Amino acid sequence: MKILSVDIGTGTQDIFLYDSNLDIENGFKLVLPSPTMMVHRRLKQMILASRPTPILLTGHQMGGGPSAWAIEEVARAGIPVYMTPNAATTINDELDKVEKLGIKIVSEEESKKLALSSVEGLEVKSIELKDFDFELISKTFADYGVSLGDLAAVAVGVFDHGNAPAGVSDRQFRFDYLDERIKAKNSLSAFAYLSNDIPKMMTRLQSVADSAGGLPCPLVVMDTAPAAILGANFDPAVAKRERKIIVNVGNFHTLAFRLGGGGIEGVFEHHTGEIDLPKLENYIRALADGSLKHQDIFDDMGHGALVYGKNPFEFGKDDFDVVVTGPRRLMFQTADRGPQTESHRPLSTVLRPYFAAPFGDMMIAGCFGLLAATAEIMPDVTEPVFGSLRGEGKYGVAPWDA
Repeated sequence: MKILSVDIGTGTQDIFLYDSNLDIENGFKLVLPSPTMMVHRRLKQMILASRPTPILLTGHQMGGGPSAWAIEEVARAGIPVYMTPNAATTINDELDKVEKLGIKIVSEEESKKLALSSVEGLEVKSIELKDFDFELISKTFADYGVSLGDLAAVAVGVFDHGNAPAGVSDRQFRFDYLDERIKAKNSLSAFAYLSNDIPKMMTRLQSVADSAGGLPCPLVVMDTAPAAILGANFDPAVAKRERKIIVNVGNFHTLAFRLGGGGIEGVFEHHTGEIDLPKLENYIRALADGSLKHQDIFDDMGHGALVYGKNPFEFGKDDFDVVVTGPRRLMFQTADRGPQTESHRPLSTVLRPYFAAPFGDMMIAGCFGLLAATAEIMPDVTEPVFGSLRGEGKYGVAPWDA
């Protein structure tokens, strides 16, 4: 049995092909440029061309950041930019704000005609936007002699703010969603859905499902940060502790979960670019002792905080204080704490981080979380997947023995 898991971030898309016939550490994996970075690079090349051509962007809503910045740069350079409504939501769910950037919104029908025409004597270059490209991933594996034609499931993780109503803060809207999911099912797998069950407001998750049409198997979609936190739990040192704080330091977002025997005891989410290590450690301490308030994070340009468990988490009882994962985890090693002066006093105690590496690889922690969530919501794969994640049955099996 095989399951393809794809964790799509800002910098990379991390891919793991689970095969129940193999020891899990022998599973095939890829760490490739993220789709948003791929679009960014293509658009930058077009800007630098000696004679830039008009650009038509079709397809689906995808992760913004680098792709959105490049689209806006193209428009500022005076190059005609056309976008279909679905593609334009990559920049903003409110399309009038997209048009104010100098981008023209065209219907799907208009886009088909535009793709075959020219503007000011120049051929229109088309780019399809989408986070998940199953055909491209399948081709990559096929080039190495590995078929994806017999999959039991595909699991994809992306970060989704959700489609906030006009006038409602995106940050508050997302945190209200986190609160609702945790109260409905106090488990990290609460953020995973079969494609038919995606809430309408989670438009990026739905776009993944739309772009994955024609899959030979069920599709599971999940928020990336809970997937990374869930995956980090399969590091042996992390798994043996019932209560823990796990921090995922992503390129754009940092999330910390306080976990205990009853599930999620608390969470906060911030923008990585808005914090340094002393600030992050202060928030972690407040999450641990239960004093952290939603407004503390929200007023600091973060998303917010929730604390459910009344029993404080105590540091210093084990050989590490906090579990860390994510592409910017080295913030815990390299941050400059500043001079030891009264005006810039360093923290009196430095939290001792443990860098989780489930099955020896931090980069695909999210993929292991996606696998675990899939096993929870798809009973047909539960036993083999959890057996593999617990290290049962296939010790030492190599690809050539399967």
